[in-house]
Amino acid sequence: MRTMLTVLAVLYSAAACAQGAPPTVGDKPLVQVKSRGTPTKPKSVAAGVQACLDIEDGTKGRLDCYDAVVKPAPKPKPSAAKGVLDCRFIKEEDDRLACFNKFAEQIPKFR
Repeated sequence: MRTMLTVLAVLYSAAACAQGAPPTVGDKPLVQVKSRGTPTKPKSVAAGVQACLDIEDGTKGRLDCYDAVVKPAPKPKPSAAKGVLDCRFIKEEDDRLACFNKFAEQIPKFR
């Protein structure tokens, strides 16, 4: 019985210590640094669509770039596109590319 109480007391104190203050080096707490790597997505849809304009016009590469920014979700009878996000509903690739190009060229470029 005493052995069991001793083991529980040791385990309890170890758990309490583990939940205490974060580990430190000297007086400063340790900080975990995440690697930045290469960004996979632009910060906004507009920036992503504008980045696709750098790819040659009328190519599958540009359409793939647009599709990476705005995931396609084709509808059998899409209505007229009122914004860049509506282009994803167009099933035909050439029409979808033309739709994206129309809106991407209208976005003002901020520097």
